[in-house]
Amino acid sequence: MSGGNSLEVEVKFYVADLQAVRDRLLAAGAIQEHPRQFERNLRFDTPEEALRHGGRLLRLRQDERVRLTFKGPALHREGSEAKVREELEVTVDDFERMAAILRRLGFVSFQSYEKYRETFSLQGVEVVLDEMPFGAFVELEGEEPAIRSAAELLKLPWSERILDNYLNLMARVKAYYDLPFDDLTFANFAGRQTDMAAVLAR
Repeated sequence: MSGGNSLEVEVKFYVADLQAVRDRLLAAGAIQEHPRQFERNLRFDTPEEALRHGGRLLRLRQDERVRLTFKGPALHREGSEAKVREELEVTVDDFERMAAILRRLGFVSFQSYEKYRETFSLQGVEVVLDEMPFGAFVELEGEEPAIRSAAELLKLPWSERILDNYLNLMARVKAYYDLPFDDLTFANFAGRQTDMAAVLAR
């Protein structure tokens, strides 16, 4: 979370060769903040999905920690070419118990999604390398000028930046391939060939 006042400022890029980006990161002096690790997430919402319809997100995540995160709708910031939104996050100590509390409060877990993530810092920018069930991505978070500089250093074309989150990308993949499921899990995509470049070009 960056940008002050609980604002998240980020962009992501689809990449065909994640190792090449990792090599550029290390060559540029990036520091590994967290090693590659598996992550699972649950998206919670009201039964009518009022949060999703309002552009908001309530997410429970587990990797080496358990965190509950709220993200507000995308904000318009004059001159910005990144995604900017409010992000509020707390750490809890029990994934299943927190999920149970949310369900007792009337929330429903609508969607699960998984990834492998490795986290670096580079010149004030958080750089994450994400292995998703449908492809590899690099996400940059920080102040926008620093994000742009990091993208240039890593040879990530700014014109190809993605502002969608992974759940929106999943919706695009589902529509493109007429998939019968919503969960973005490795099990669901096992044995399926997906061309993310074609999806993004559509």
